[in-house]
Amino acid sequence: MLCLLVPLLLPLASCGDLPEPFLGNPGATARALAQPPTARIAVPAPTNALLPDNASRQLAAALTAGLQAQEVPAVDDQMRKTDWQLITTAEQRGSTVVPIFSVLNPLGQNKGKAEGTPVPTQSWADASSATLQQVAADAAPKVASLLDGIQTAVLRADPKSLYNRHAKVEVATVTGAPGDGDLSLTKQMKAHLAALGPTVQDTADGADFIVQGAVRMVPIAGGQQRVEIQWAIKAASGDERGKVVQLNEIPAGSLDHYWADVAVIVATEAAGGVNDVILRQSGREPGSGTPTAKTPTTQAPTTSDASVIQGAAAQGAAAGQGPAGQDTAVHGQAEGALLEGRSAGVEPVR
Repeated sequence: MLCLLVPLLLPLASCGDLPEPFLGNPGATARALAQPPTARIAVPAPTNALLPDNASRQLAAALTAGLQAQEVPAVDDQMRKTDWQLITTAEQRGSTVVPIFSVLNPLGQNKGKAEGTPVPTQSWADASSATLQQVAADAAPKVASLLDGIQTAVLRADPKSLYNRHAKVEVATVTGAPGDGDLSLTKQMKAHLAALGPTVQDTADGADFIVQGAVRMVPIAGGQQRVEIQWAIKAASGDERGKVVQLNEIPAGSLDHYWADVAVIVATEAAGGVNDVILRQSGREPGSGTPTAKTPTTQAPTTSDASVIQGAAAQGAAAGQGPAGQDTAVHGQAEGALLEGRSAGVEPVR
């Protein structure tokens, strides 16, 4: 949304000779909060779930697939020493069986649990593929939310964590823009992002995140150009943690020299999305004003939980697919939300 906030932030006249589409037809923003985690979670076949061996293996495989769909790095093969575990058990309660999913850290300490939907006893005993698939589909988002809550608890307990301090962010020089776009966009992103809270710096030394903007100018019919701007947010390790994408159409050549107020408008909108990624990566909810945590049944964190799976449910929630949040509509050329990412079915602009 390259000019969505113009009526609120700038007098209309200040846009000068901006291409008309920036004023009357703001582009759509796509956000992907992909959060590659730092540890795996192993899903062994349950041994105390009132299921025969074959059904236990099927359930483990279905749970693994369901968690992977929630962007959780689940595996059902050999467990490594650094892996977390998802242990499935089951209890008979009246005429139903209740599956219970417990998360253990690499030291074998139980850090929290989630209960699945009760299943009629006979259906559980029959252990059909359809029943096991349904159990796994019901459990996956609950477990992902549980993992997110565990991570938040760890961050809250660590006074040096990003939950309890401002993130340090390097804004790298934007690439690909014509004219003075690279320098103008970089300068404006630094200023607008810093105003939202992060500590912006010019180098990657000591940075928690790196923001890299890239611009493509794509010729289209009718003497127009499509402006494609991507802001990738990466961890210090280089792993991509999120992305904000802005699209718009302008008369060809309109931005070949000076970006001026266009850069201000672009950065004003994009900085909010970038900050949302940083907040979620810090265990916070964007727009909440103060840090908030999920409230699953979790145990107190220990120092051994430093490698806890990070933000597994936050990505799904941001893409309108997980239990940790509601769909976030963005407005512009599309009437509904345009959400980027594997599960949203919208591919990133290349």
